[in-house]
Amino acid sequence: MNPVRTTCPYCGVGCGVLATPDGQGGLTIKGDPVHPANRGRLCVKGAALGETVSTQGRLLTPRIHGTDAPWTQALDLIADRFTDAIAQHGADSVALYVSGQLLTEDYYVANKLMKGFIGSANIDTNSRLCMASSVAGHRRAFGTDTVPGLYEDLELADLVVLTGSNLAWCHPVLHQRLLAARAARPQMKIVVIDPRRTATCEDADLHLPLAPGADGHLFNLLLCHLHDTARTSATFLPHVTGLDAALTAARASRPEDTGLAPDLLQQFLDLWAATDKTVTVYSQGINQSDSGTDKVNAILNCHLATGRIGRPGTGPFSVTGQPNAMGGREVGGLANMLACHLELENPAHRAAVGAFWNAPRMATSPGLKAVDMFRAVEDGRIKALWIIHTNPAVTMPEADRVARAIANCDFTVVSETWPDTDTARLAKVLLPSTAWGEKDGTVTNSERLISRQRAALPPPGEARPDWWQLAQVARRMGFTGFDWTTPTQIFAEHAALSGVAGALGSDFDISDLATADYETLTPTLWPQNHRQKGGRFFATGRFHTPSGRARMIPVSARVADSAPFRLNTGRIRDQWHTMTRTGLAPRLNQHLAEPFLEIHPEDALRLGLAPASLAEVTSENGTAILRTLITPKVQPGHPFAPIHWTGETAPSGRIDALIPGLTDPVSGQPASKSAAVAIRPFRADWFGYAISAAPLHLTCAYWAKASIEGGQQYELAGTAAEDPRALAETLFGAAPTSELRDPSRGIARFAFTLGARLTGALFIAPQPIPLSRSHLRAALTQPDPAILAGQPGADRPDPGPTVCACLNVGLNQIRAAIATGEATSVAAIGTALGAGTNCGSCRPELAALLAQHQPRIAAE
Repeated sequence: MNPVRTTCPYCGVGCGVLATPDGQGGLTIKGDPVHPANRGRLCVKGAALGETVSTQGRLLTPRIHGTDAPWTQALDLIADRFTDAIAQHGADSVALYVSGQLLTEDYYVANKLMKGFIGSANIDTNSRLCMASSVAGHRRAFGTDTVPGLYEDLELADLVVLTGSNLAWCHPVLHQRLLAARAARPQMKIVVIDPRRTATCEDADLHLPLAPGADGHLFNLLLCHLHDTARTSATFLPHVTGLDAALTAARASRPEDTGLAPDLLQQFLDLWAATDKTVTVYSQGINQSDSGTDKVNAILNCHLATGRIGRPGTGPFSVTGQPNAMGGREVGGLANMLACHLELENPAHRAAVGAFWNAPRMATSPGLKAVDMFRAVEDGRIKALWIIHTNPAVTMPEADRVARAIANCDFTVVSETWPDTDTARLAKVLLPSTAWGEKDGTVTNSERLISRQRAALPPPGEARPDWWQLAQVARRMGFTGFDWTTPTQIFAEHAALSGVAGALGSDFDISDLATADYETLTPTLWPQNHRQKGGRFFATGRFHTPSGRARMIPVSARVADSAPFRLNTGRIRDQWHTMTRTGLAPRLNQHLAEPFLEIHPEDALRLGLAPASLAEVTSENGTAILRTLITPKVQPGHPFAPIHWTGETAPSGRIDALIPGLTDPVSGQPASKSAAVAIRPFRADWFGYAISAAPLHLTCAYWAKASIEGGQQYELAGTAAEDPRALAETLFGAAPTSELRDPSRGIARFAFTLGARLTGALFIAPQPIPLSRSHLRAALTQPDPAILAGQPGADRPDPGPTVCACLNVGLNQIRAAIATGEATSVAAIGTALGAGTNCGSCRPELAALLAQHQPRIAAE
């Protein structure tokens, strides 16, 4: 079959994908060589998309209170309950919580329904958790939420500063583009600002191990340095207001506030000041703070003061975490925005949008932002809630509290692809949505590039698009203007509305696309209108403020109060959000397969935490149990944990249960990277590891599940001494067919077979178990009669933990190639083993392994 040109559903890089149906419900995936975002590259997650399209276990029909129901009954019920709530309690008694996983067309319909017809702005999105501070910073400085530059600016710059961004893991293809540009121009410099030594640091020319949260201080000091060394731009500053006030505030920051060695700090200040073509890339490490908007503006202040904006190779650059966070912003998907970057509080803007929509009751004031929305659910102000394509029972701060609020809401609808997510289980009505590979619409990436996401597979069962669900309910509520039959019509309406916005001065105007051929639409940068066709913003010094000048903002930098431990959170390389998609691909579970806590050796020693033991992490909001990873890559007192595990994959690894609902006062974005926590060893009486072709019956205190070829693997631990055989029979629901036990050492091993086929194995010990997990995972599909040894035989060397998930290359293989001298560079490792030659996401780890394990050459 012919390949379908579509777009990856993961991060905001927005990579083009060629998806070819195999005729059996699957897809073959390749990068699209002509897509300008990735030019054929894909990261390991994107490359594995074909492994995630199985419909086994999918939600295939609507459910009401857990019982299958026809669409008509479910839609009628939703319309009735929303209508009743509005009639009895007002428009603000209902809310939508949506997602950057929606296509722009879905987002448009949701926003139109809430703000123009229900008459409330109670629609917010999980983009509030990742991009709201950037939006607020842009609007304060530029007058609108405009990303000034393009991806190619990272390649044209002489200096690229990455702050609050682990680009190598979170935006791997963009990181590979950056490294390729430096390889072509070695004079280019890359600086990484991060309290952790992440994978991105391995490729940096300079790493600044900043004190956690001190970004505002650093860029305040930079602004002062630029002014004091006469590096500000005399030609650009007439286009800017607020320099004196910004400088006065910035002078309160001191070098010692950054936590950096004076010479390292000075090196950075001098480098930034001396390099005209500078791009500053920032992401969640900046945004997810209770002063995130100020940190954004501290960065923007430096670019505005020097005129390093809008020109090739210059500018501040916000990289988004989700595939359509930008598209959601374009249609006004946040509670404090109006469609097409218009202002909800502006009467003229409201009137223009209302007239275009023929809206009966336009919202007149901002709605509830995410944290406040779920508190309103909790206290009963919101009576009817519709959650679409997101999992707030896991991802919201105070996640346990949010889950209870959803469970107790009078009426909750969830549109999902899977019936068993933590949030879906709480719904009164569950609606089956189409998934990636079945959806048809557009998305916008971090550089304002609009791309088509096209369906390559038919929807399974009764799954329907999210825009269709919303439109059907709107029509049942008596509203007109929701009679689209295709996403083409929705996009055309959205583009036409942007022309109205453009006439009012909005930066977002794609009115030229209103009559474009939607089916053949190629990746297109906005804006697209009679005034501007793509390109950069602000080079001329004209901004979208009332005065036409940019605004520098006074920033009073601050950091979190001292606490014994401040927990940092984030993503890992091979997983995405709550793993409902990536968790289905066995190779994506091989790199880091269970929730963990990176903790500094000094902290681990003081707490009595051994390598690979379990740690109990508590805050005033909740508790988590995590595998310890002792490493100097984090600073003392500042451990790190990833966000991906859920009640489905590791109930005690739900990190957002620890995070307080503290938000930035301007943006409403939660401070997800500085939770005050306590840490202590988790005293387990036994540890276990299991592989199984069928799900296990889990009752122990700690478990983490991951999909592997042929079944699942489980990491286990318990707090009550149990008879090992009885435990094995409970977990597997059957008696083992063979066993190996050493009661004196507390070791027990069991195998389960069906005929000649291994169906499972369990390994129990009083301490964390050193086993060849890669060998054991393979045993479900490649039987080994000596399975209970836990290690491969001499004729089958142990590859070790997976480093390169694309080509399944293990740590032991890489170490051996380095030790023998076969691999003396990252390129040589690729030649010898293939690692790093596909998506490149593992190349920073290969570089770190070379630095750690390469034989030392004796000095002559």
